[in-house]
Amino acid sequence: MFRLFGKKQHEDKRMKLIVGLGNPTAKYDRTRHNVGFEVIDQLSKEYNISVDTAKHKGLYGKGRIASETVILLKPMTYMNLSGESVVAVANYFKIAAEDIIVIYDDINLDVGRLRIREKGSAGGHNGIKNIIAHLGTDAFPRIRVGVGMKPPRMDLADYVLSHFTKEEQVMMEDGYAKACKALELMVMDDVARAMNDFNGK
Repeated sequence: MFRLFGKKQHEDKRMKLIVGLGNPTAKYDRTRHNVGFEVIDQLSKEYNISVDTAKHKGLYGKGRIASETVILLKPMTYMNLSGESVVAVANYFKIAAEDIIVIYDDINLDVGRLRIREKGSAGGHNGIKNIIAHLGTDAFPRIRVGVGMKPPRMDLADYVLSHFTKEEQVMMEDGYAKACKALELMVMDDVARAMNDFNGK
């Protein structure tokens, strides 16, 4: 069970846990459900943070973004059990729920669009539902990355595990870049500005 480590860590020692949701193995690479992994990979390249430590049911790496210490995490549990890895890493590094930022796909947003919130329900997303269950709270910031609406008569599971078209991939790359810029603000506790600058864009 997750436990909060006081209201906040000391201001000069607070660490952010940035979690990108997805499914492991090459079978799921670059599918709609793996946009969280894609953003983590982009952050890894931009900030030279190697995400290669295999522990706590995930792959993670420690580094700095905007002068702040961060942990980048890709849970290796498969989407529906993401909370197992998130809570294990949060407990190990003594990171409070409010300092965990989760990035994941949203079929209700246009391709490449972002929606940032400080907290909220799972909205039907099983990965977020599992994280909320393990943390015991929904009070953690998140970035939803749009992957487009499911076509009529197409099975939802088939859709989220499908790949983007070439045209969509271009829009997604722009979305990933914007998500990284939004995360720079969020690790500095400026979620309100991130919401203002990037929501719906």
